Amino acid sequence: MVAETPTFAAKPIAIPGRPARSGTSQAWLWTTVALTVGAFGLAIATSPAAGAAPAYGLGWLLFVGSSVHIAGTGWLFSFREVRAHAPERSARYVIVPLALVAVSGVMATLLSPRDLAIVLLGYFGWQFFHFQKQNLGITALAATALGLGPLTRLERWSILATGWAGIAALMLHPGTLQLSLHPRRGWYPAVPFHVVTVGFVASAAVGLVALLQRPARDRPAGYCAAYLLAVGFPLPIFVFASPYAAVGGMTIAHGLQYLVLVGMVTVGPRAGRRPVAQRIALLAAAVLGGLGLNRASHLHTGGSVAHLIYGGYLGVVMAHFVVDAGIWRLRDRFPRSFLSARLPSLLHPPPVSVPDASPAGVR
Repeated sequence: MVAETPTFAAKPIAIPGRPARSGTSQAWLWTTVALTVGAFGLAIATSPAAGAAPAYGLGWLLFVGSSVHIAGTGWLFSFREVRAHAPERSARYVIVPLALVAVSGVMATLLSPRDLAIVLLGYFGWQFFHFQKQNLGITALAATALGLGPLTRLERWSILATGWAGIAALMLHPGTLQLSLHPRRGWYPAVPFHVVTVGFVASAAVGLVALLQRPARDRPAGYCAAYLLAVGFPLPIFVFASPYAAVGGMTIAHGLQYLVLVGMVTVGPRAGRRPVAQRIALLAAAVLGGLGLNRASHLHTGGSVAHLIYGGYLGVVMAHFVVDAGIWRLRDRFPRSFLSARLPSLLHPPPVSVPDASPAGVR
């Protein structure tokens, strides 16, 4: 510590320079890329014929990518910081989630099968928007972890635009979501599927141009891989008719990406905090919670009580969308502080300050 004297000021000076690319950040990034590619590849390679049930391995992966990762959100409330912050944002973390569970349960009980299918179409649209927002966040986090410039406006909008095109394609082909709705009948919009496909291709092309506009030093392989996967994430929707090939890989990849980050948050930066025990606790909580959610997700064909539970399950998933949008929103003070403390290798702290030992009055 430098002692203060009458002739020296204690003005901080930020040390310039990019953060070093740590081995942890590289490992996280390439693990995320590999899991995403692997999820798509396995889902496409093992997708069953139309109307058939998925094989055991694919079914297990879908369980992990859907129910287990949703239960992982509840694990975040095991952190004292999150529990202390939640009452300060009670609308997002308490009121809206409870309202979603209650309203969804009632609607699933009262609606006819066709009306419920129409509501589910909107639910799936929100779900896949949630997927693409996570892809955007992971790409932005990759740029931060690698010490690159932030995503440009064009890069951000390209990722979101391909996501919106994918959602539009799903709306036009509800059979991909295993919903018994028929395009061009009644309320359903009769927008040609190939127009949406052109929109997806155009958005992806703009995204590629945006990437190439970056300086070469801001385009390392890891960032390019994460960014291109985010832009092309909805591609299977336009290529495959099978629900498992079209959206199964997206579901698995999304869940695995999320679980990796939650696991890293759980362990934190300090090796002395029993990381093995914490990983086991996270795994147990996520699997047990996932088993309950998975069971509830198959009750849509039962009686009134089963429909009530099924609707509650849908509400829990939507509550997961709402809670995640707050906890991982790095533009807000609390998420930035909480996640920076637990993921310092990905979210670098502000530049280090040192005392300015210049004579007072000299600038």
